[in-house]
Amino acid sequence: MQERSVFRIDLLLVIATVTLMVIGVLFIYSSGVTADGMSFSREWLRQLVWIGLGLIVFVAVSSFDYARLRDLAPHIFVAILLVLVGTLLFGRVERGARRWVGIGDLGVQPSEFAKTVTILLLARFLERRRHSLHNPLTFAAAMGIVLVPVGLILLQPDLGTALVYVPIFLVMTYTAGAKPSYVLFILLSGVIMVVLTVLPAWESLIHGAEVPVISVLRDQRLLMVVIAGLAAAGLLAVIGLLVIKRSYFRWIIYGIAVALTGLAGSILGRRVLREYQLMRLIVFLDPNVDPRGAGWHIIQSVTAVGSGGIAGKGWLRGTQSHLQYLPEQSTDFIFSILAEEWGFIGALAVFACFSIIIIRGLLISAKAKDDFASLVAIGIVAMFFFHSAVNIGMAIGVMPITGIPLPFVSYGGSSLWNGLIAVGLLMSIYHRRFRY
Repeated sequence: MQERSVFRIDLLLVIATVTLMVIGVLFIYSSGVTADGMSFSREWLRQLVWIGLGLIVFVAVSSFDYARLRDLAPHIFVAILLVLVGTLLFGRVERGARRWVGIGDLGVQPSEFAKTVTILLLARFLERRRHSLHNPLTFAAAMGIVLVPVGLILLQPDLGTALVYVPIFLVMTYTAGAKPSYVLFILLSGVIMVVLTVLPAWESLIHGAEVPVISVLRDQRLLMVVIAGLAAAGLLAVIGLLVIKRSYFRWIIYGIAVALTGLAGSILGRRVLREYQLMRLIVFLDPNVDPRGAGWHIIQSVTAVGSGGIAGKGWLRGTQSHLQYLPEQSTDFIFSILAEEWGFIGALAVFACFSIIIIRGLLISAKAKDDFASLVAIGIVAMFFFHSAVNIGMAIGVMPITGIPLPFVSYGGSSLWNGLIAVGLLMSIYHRRFRY
């Protein structure tokens, strides 16, 4: 039995979270002010209400014994899946996507909460199967847990939110003891899938000339020949492994499987991805392909960030946001406003807060008293890291536009509440970290 700490809360974690929420309210307000200093939006007031209610949820989750969630996780997971199905059937359509459920202006985005619920069930599964994760079937079963909500979210469609599940799954399974080759398989297949999906559009919109190798991706018959050739080579490698029993045949099979999976994924991607989603990937490579359309977001965001300099122009003195050049400036591109008005120093403050949350989350995971708690904490860390890295990378032009909000800073109740629930879980694990 260890001596209990006098600290019932992780003070640094609370301070970092509250600081980000305060910064969020300041710049949500700034995003609703015109160049003449007139406020035209009340989003900051709504955000304050969500923060107040969210803090109540945070305290409730922090006080709840996380261990009880181990048995409740399957039931909560089924419930959130039913809500996601209901969203697809009866949800409110906004900007071509059916992501919201609610009445009038009051609504929630279930896919936000599904992330934390999935973390709970995946942690439960991995804790119970930790010693069999070397088995590819167990790894595939863990992936199945994630693919169900991902599939429902992609049908909305919401590619950005669906992508968050990838790092959550990879980090949690690797931490639980999955073979690195399994994790690498997903990563390599994903990279090949993205590259092959984008190449035909890159050829026509950016390169401007036909590339013979890329033409294979457009010709259905040639594509089938390539797939058949890879499958035949894989079959020969399997026979070689069974007959000659040399280990290098395993790596040949592995490489062919990665290539086939990536190629199959790219075929599906080109059929499923909508034109605007594909254009987001293209303008990431070259925003000037469509400077007044899809590339406008990146160009204006990078302009705003760059104009902030070291100390920024001052709060409420930004030009890109107040002249309404920045799209989605209270949600997706709120970091751009912050960087313009508070400069590098303000950006550094945000980096510091997220670094504290991530580092404290890692320490809580390391000191957790059981595997379930450790895996829940590491999944939450992966979620926060991916959200912050992609959103900030989006604003400075080093990541494609995906519509992922900046936790605790971007306008929106669902994202804020899910973030506070996640921090509440970290706090519950921290408070009960000692073994009795």
